[in-house]
Amino acid sequence: MFHDKLIYYRKKNMLTQEELAEKLCVSRQTITKWETGMITPNLEYLIDLSHIFGITIDHLIKDDDCFSETPQIVNTNQLITFLVEAKKSTYATHQNKINSIRIGSHDYIYNKGQYKYCDSFFGASSFSGQEIVYNDDCVCWSMNYYGTVYSDYFSGDYLKEALLMVNEKRPFRGPEIYTRGEYTYVSQVTGDFLIFQGHEEIYYQSQKIYDALFHGGIIK
Repeated sequence: MFHDKLIYYRKKNMLTQEELAEKLCVSRQTITKWETGMITPNLEYLIDLSHIFGITIDHLIKDDDCFSETPQIVNTNQLITFLVEAKKSTYATHQNKINSIRIGSHDYIYNKGQYKYCDSFFGASSFSGQEIVYNDDCVCWSMNYYGTVYSDYFSGDYLKEALLMVNEKRPFRGPEIYTRGEYTYVSQVTGDFLIFQGHEEIYYQSQKIYDALFHGGIIK
């Protein structure tokens, strides 16, 4: 149904009802009515929505793909390979950063084949974010994270070094342990790619200067 797709693509593009309304020059109440199926936008607004979401009008209004009764089939190995590549091609190397999608957000997007990776976070010394992978426009994997910096000894470059060591056996954050000079990165994870939770820390000498929690898994 159109209203289901409108909600899906608005959230996929990380837009609130207010933000989408502002882009379309309509009220938030209008967006609410569209999303509840009370009314349907005219052709002019459908065209604008298709441009904002980067999809065709036919795809927006046609009842298909993600919204069918057939469950999505995910090739886990292929997904893991893509995810590792995406993580090494975004925040950790400061590549593929885009303009903020939401006020104050830092956003990265990486595409390859049928997959799309999005990483969006807020803050600096204390930060919160989410990574999402889409398979043919359907969400198939997600990870949420929250971290805190405790000392001026913290080095963002060192954290990125550790995150660049992500691999297919541990496609979450960094390695179990990584030491360079007086810095040590430690990461522990329980569960597997399908559902997991983890904790990472950075020490300067024996002083803990950073830690973060993360969890996530497959989306069905």
